[in-house]
Amino acid sequence: MVQTSTVATISVAAVATGLLGYAVYFDVQRRRNSEFRRELRRQARRQARAEKEEANAAGASRRQDIHAAVDAAQDEGFPSGVNEREGYFMEHVQIGEDLAKDPAKTTDAALAFYKALKVYPTPGDLIQIYDKTVDKRVLDVLAEMIAYDKALDIDGLGGMPPHPGLD
Repeated sequence: MVQTSTVATISVAAVATGLLGYAVYFDVQRRRNSEFRRELRRQARRQARAEKEEANAAGASRRQDIHAAVDAAQDEGFPSGVNEREGYFMEHVQIGEDLAKDPAKTTDAALAFYKALKVYPTPGDLIQIYDKTVDKRVLDVLAEMIAYDKALDIDGLGGMPPHPGLD
């Protein structure tokens, strides 16, 4: 009767021999067969192209999610009274800070900061504060939200041209 350890040893040796044989075959083909080399390069290009297309699709999907979140926030509306705006601002900044701690909730954190930005009297100043305090991954999503919202007045000028002496 054959012992289990002998069977295991023979099996491992057979697998190792097979892998070594394939490695030698692959190396010989790679060195001598020009068609094999061409096919390897084609496969590498196809793989790179597929990865690039996948990244572009993921980016487009992320942008659509961001745009949908901004549209939903605008549909909800924002408070108009001074006290309500102040409370809304404080609440959403706190929510954004809490959500920013979790990398999986980057879009939700950016949305909370965006909502706070919408009710802040001088959004440009708040963006500078965000630049210093908020994580870059959240800032990138927030920047995309700001770019999508054409109604957001970042300069705080209300559509007026800048004063010539204040540059």
